Amino acid sequence: MKTIIIFASLMIISCGMSLGQSEYDPNLAEEVGADQYGMKKYVIAFLYRGDKVSEYSDEERSKLQEGHLANINKMAEEGKLVMAGPFFGNEELRGLYFFAVESIEEAEALTETDPSIQAGVLKMELKEWYGSAALMKMNELHRKVAKEII
Repeated sequence: MKTIIIFASLMIISCGMSLGQSEYDPNLAEEVGADQYGMKKYVIAFLYRGDKVSEYSDEERSKLQEGHLANINKMAEEGKLVMAGPFFGNEELRGLYFFAVESIEEAEALTETDPSIQAGVLKMELKEWYGSAALMKMNELHRKVAKEII
């Protein structure tokens, strides 16, 4: 156990990290809605395969997917969706949304604008989450690294 603690301490020191130090930028903190810890509340949506997937043809599901992606882009442009993405594989859990909203009810209203949710191809479970306010910069950064936007 002592070895693990010593190793962890050396890793912190070697990475130049010091507990309690910060490069605090009050303007940025205000811009992203950070609390004193640099954190804020989000709502995460866990996207699951819906009960009605088999009721649609491949062509119909493809159209729903186009609407799903357009809706993601719309919510991101509005500043309500800070991060989204699918999981690899063909599991029941399909993807995640990170909403920058104050309540589960507000996130639920946003999820109801998704054509795939409306059609029952996807369903969502919503959970409140406390994470870094820096996520609010995710969309801005994504546009700088993406050659093409879906």
